[in-house]
Amino acid sequence: MNTESDRANLGWVPASGHQLRMAGVHFDAVRVDGETGRDLADLMERLTGGRSGPVIAEANGRRSTYFLVPPGSTGHRPWPREAERLTGGPGRVSYVLVPALYGWTWPLSWRCVPTPDGHLVHALLLRNALAALLATVGRAAPGTVRPFGG
Repeated sequence: MNTESDRANLGWVPASGHQLRMAGVHFDAVRVDGETGRDLADLMERLTGGRSGPVIAEANGRRSTYFLVPPGSTGHRPWPREAERLTGGPGRVSYVLVPALYGWTWPLSWRCVPTPDGHLVHALLLRNALAALLATVGRAAPGTVRPFGG
């Protein structure tokens, strides 16, 4: 990622440390806390052959995992309650703390780094993968969303 065009495509990634980015501009985010988020990141990597899109992991607090999805892509279907959608739009402002690709960024790190082509996590695949994961391991809360539009 040393060319000017690569840097231009990743203008929302800070050069060092971390910076807040407003959701709805370059991406929205889906946050899943704890082990469920890490298991979901593993599942998404398997489902996409390692090209899940950018995923941020938090090492402290809720140990959240943030999946960066296209702006506006999470609003068309219900999501399991374990997922918090961080979006922007009329009457709603959310921010995501984004780490640099290199250097000291603790407590955040890139679980899956962004690519110069701007590929983001596929929101519907993420939603269905989360619902399937919750159903498979018995983590789903009563009345939660089932996979594949169920």
